[in-house]
Amino acid sequence: MRISVIGCGYLGAVHASAMAELGHDVVGIDVDARKIEQLAAARPPFFEPGLPEILSTATESGRLRFSTDIADAADAEVHFIAVGTPQTPGGHSADLTYVNAAFEALLPHLADGALVVGKSTVPVGTAARLAARLAEAAPQASLAWNPEFLREGFAVKDTLEPDRLVYGVASDDAAAILDQVYRAAIEAGTPKVVTDYATAELVKVSANAFLATKISFINAMSEIADASGADVTALADAIGHDARIGRRFLNAGVGFGGGCLPKDIRAFTARAEELGVGESVAFLKEVDQINLRQRQRVIDHAVQTLGGSAYRQRVAVLGVTFKPDSDDVRDSPALDVAVQLKGLGADVIATDPEGIENARARHPQLDYTSSTDEALHGADLVVLVTEWREYRALDPVATAARVANPRIIDGRNVLDPAAWRAAGWEYRGLGRP
Repeated sequence: MRISVIGCGYLGAVHASAMAELGHDVVGIDVDARKIEQLAAARPPFFEPGLPEILSTATESGRLRFSTDIADAADAEVHFIAVGTPQTPGGHSADLTYVNAAFEALLPHLADGALVVGKSTVPVGTAARLAARLAEAAPQASLAWNPEFLREGFAVKDTLEPDRLVYGVASDDAAAILDQVYRAAIEAGTPKVVTDYATAELVKVSANAFLATKISFINAMSEIADASGADVTALADAIGHDARIGRRFLNAGVGFGGGCLPKDIRAFTARAEELGVGESVAFLKEVDQINLRQRQRVIDHAVQTLGGSAYRQRVAVLGVTFKPDSDDVRDSPALDVAVQLKGLGADVIATDPEGIENARARHPQLDYTSSTDEALHGADLVVLVTEWREYRALDPVATAARVANPRIIDGRNVLDPAAWRAAGWEYRGLGRP
């Protein structure tokens, strides 16, 4: 099919490349000329495993091209809106400026029978409003809402082989068009849920709210474990055997971050309050607070391990991205910990395989190195806050030879405490005795 993707940030660039990989003829549109230039040269402006390969293949084949002119989308049959919905400055609501602008810019270029498909995460009620506007300004076209469920680090696979497809539609014709777009996934047996606009909008935010709640629950248990001497990892293993609960997302640590979960649960709460049912998700405010409190707990553990003061102590911070296999530092617990330790007077040196440049742009006051060995050299304390594979694989004996004092805070509970203690380390996790 002929497809346009409006917005070529993280979501849009991945979606456009994946659609071309599936054989569609795709044009990606963005107002950022530098971003478009990079993508056209098959150079993603961010790190995502697998994206350079499919982007290169798609652009070389001619199935994928990029433009800053939305008129170049005019001949597309399907238009995906994939722009950002950041948190409003000074508030918790979702900022729909980019969604509204993309939608309005697209209206004059919609052909007969065209389908506009929302991919952006928006407050419930947005699609109904846009559908009314579409009926008024471009009645020859129709609207669908098709939420994305991408995990950074696995976004290409999640787009090519989704675990489910959700269509929010007002007609069978719109659903049939989306079936053509996702034919490969449907033929592979991907479950499909066809529903109304409001339900489709709620699917994404409710999924994120549930995951955030599960993560904050086990982090709350880690606080109780610290106070009582229990082991939160063994606790998670035990309750995770219950099929109704499951073990995934029950890993206590420094908490969640990134560009989705934190702002989505805040926007969800704000929208529920606008609808007059804020009490129904009031617990999400505590979920958010527990998550933020985990960062402070890591700081507290660090200061205690350093004897009560971080001043002039050399601290190696392993990781600045909010999760491994990504260069995203938005609302990153790891970067926040590094900045707070610096604020307490520590001589912080932070390292990360992919996120240093993004971190430096936000917090140039920190010292960075791309070398794990350099970060560890002479450290009085090591703080592991992003569970990159290379940090999980560190040898405790060899690592002890690099530092000044073998003391480590495992902010992700991914190391073996017994092995590190046997190698002479003072080890602290979260909720681990």
